Amino acid sequence: MMFAPMVVSDPTAAPAADFSNDTWWIWVIKALAIVVMLLVFVLVAIWAERKVLARMQTRPGPNVHGPMGLLQSTADAMKLLLKEDINLKGADRFVYLLAPFIAALCAFLIYAVIPFGPEVSIFGVETPLQLADSSVSVLYILGITALGVYGIVLGGWSSNSTFPLLGAVRSSAQVISYELAMALALVSVFLVSGSASTSQIVASQDRLWWGIVLLPAFLIYLVSMVGEVNRLPFDLPEAEGELVAGHMVEYSSMKFAWFFLAEYINMFNVSAIAATLFLGGWRAPWGIELINDGMFNEGWWPILWMVAKIWLVMFFMFWLRGTLLRFRYDQFMNLGWKILIPAALVWLVAVAVVQGLLQFSDVDLRTMLFVLAGFFVVVLVLTLVWPEKKKEPETETSAPTGTDGVVVDSEFDAFAGGFPVPPMPGQQLPPSPRRRLQQAGTATQTKSAPAQEATDE
Repeated sequence: MMFAPMVVSDPTAAPAADFSNDTWWIWVIKALAIVVMLLVFVLVAIWAERKVLARMQTRPGPNVHGPMGLLQSTADAMKLLLKEDINLKGADRFVYLLAPFIAALCAFLIYAVIPFGPEVSIFGVETPLQLADSSVSVLYILGITALGVYGIVLGGWSSNSTFPLLGAVRSSAQVISYELAMALALVSVFLVSGSASTSQIVASQDRLWWGIVLLPAFLIYLVSMVGEVNRLPFDLPEAEGELVAGHMVEYSSMKFAWFFLAEYINMFNVSAIAATLFLGGWRAPWGIELINDGMFNEGWWPILWMVAKIWLVMFFMFWLRGTLLRFRYDQFMNLGWKILIPAALVWLVAVAVVQGLLQFSDVDLRTMLFVLAGFFVVVLVLTLVWPEKKKEPETETSAPTGTDGVVVDSEFDAFAGGFPVPPMPGQQLPPSPRRRLQQAGTATQTKSAPAQEATDE
């Protein structure tokens, strides 16, 4: 497939959207529309996720409250609103109350720079279907995403409890790890589109989506975004089977609802970023856009395509939750640091080299990237499926064993294999430091009792 040579614009190019006609009341209308849309989307997403998972597991799902259970999300919201609000006595009260609002506020800010269409007329004012944009909009998105993790970290730390603290520490490590891979995947989009402006990136996909041309970066982003929003199989900060609910253990009522709301809005955030940077944004799918001289890329039609692409990525995350099991934490970190980040760096260097070669060649950028992407995807798949070399199990002959081969009456090191495991039958853990102190105190009291009786006599 050959295309005409592509001209890459200046990386600091101005946004394609023109906001010169906007007034304060236009900004208010757009901001309110974004807030209402996200709240409605969250209610629908909770119902849709339950329905999708139910169908995958051969059960009906919500079907009592309203037609097809559509009012189930509303009932859950009312339950959280009316639930008793519990405040911890030992918590840092100011930070404890501030944390859920930080998480929710940062979640709402992302959609300010997401374009939903070209210029339309709103009450006689010609304005783009976007609240704001700049030449560094994607950097703004990455900054807000990094800031949002403070809500989780502060919520877990201020609760003054063990499980929330563990969830907060896991979340900070997770976001740092997977945001690096995500950012590196997005940099290749900057290189080929010539701008970090969201509207300019959408405009650069008028002939072909970057998700096809930059397929390795798109795949890396899909994995990273799931880790970024703490969804299965990467929901280690919550991990109901290990940490009860992670950083949200000690929250109830509306404070818990703010965290819950932020999690689902962040899912819509990463879906909108994927649609904008890799799936053509608000542009109609190929074939539909050719109908009637691009009629479906004008007016209010683009909102339909943008919303459809966002929900397509949302369905992908629902599908993952119903298919995959939770990763172990060491597996999760190995995937981020040993596979995703190196792969994103190699792909970024390859795209930069191709961009440099194009300065001395007439070959089209998209054609070269097609070939490069195919080779890179094959190597990435082989890396993932190639079996790891297993270590030979160490045999211990000195320890006494029973008839079934299990070590009997020997101290068991739970961390010997590199990951904590419970003891087998017949094995025993060494006493904890607290238990040793208790035993030492009991022994001291036992020895001092006869001496005290002799003194009394």
